[in-house]
Amino acid sequence: MPVSDPIPTTFPRAPGTSDSVRIKCREMLSSALQTGDDYIAIGADCDELGLARIFSEFKNTDMKYKNRVRSRISNLKDAKNPNLRRNVLCGNVSPDRIAKMTAEEMASDELKEMRKNLTKEAIRDHQVATSGGTQTDLFTCGKCKKKKCTYTQVQTRSADEPMTTFVFCTECGNRWKVCYVLLLFYFVVSIDEFH
Repeated sequence: MPVSDPIPTTFPRAPGTSDSVRIKCREMLSSALQTGDDYIAIGADCDELGLARIFSEFKNTDMKYKNRVRSRISNLKDAKNPNLRRNVLCGNVSPDRIAKMTAEEMASDELKEMRKNLTKEAIRDHQVATSGGTQTDLFTCGKCKKKKCTYTQVQTRSADEPMTTFVFCTECGNRWKVCYVLLLFYFVVSIDEFH
């Protein structure tokens, strides 16, 4: 079985530049990589990691370039995320990769876990919202025309304004909001029919 080549810990030197923005950004990235003392033990050349790749994508130093650089710097300096910096210094995350990583990909394991839990919680809350509510046959679904619905009322605006009614069709899963005026009109018409 062939053995793959090890990941290089040194990379080709970034091309020189006279652009003051690029020079400053390189200095700031190098400083971010030197946030901890681990760069000394690893022996990485912090001046050569990453920013030339960012420039090659944007071809200029506009706001998109600057924002991308700021994002890398802030994530590399994050004391709660030392693994990202170490992985870049060791070569586990290549300069090409760090240049294109999303905020989610750069996040610490703790933050990734927190986001995962928040997503699970949001899904659970959404599922509760579809099964909760008060059963009613007062509403007709605009999609399937059936009257098997549940509704919930929430105060979404100021207290002196009417509550917002959210309706969920238990047959087809359609959701909609009911205007209070329309709802009041519906009840007035329904009451008039009994007279």
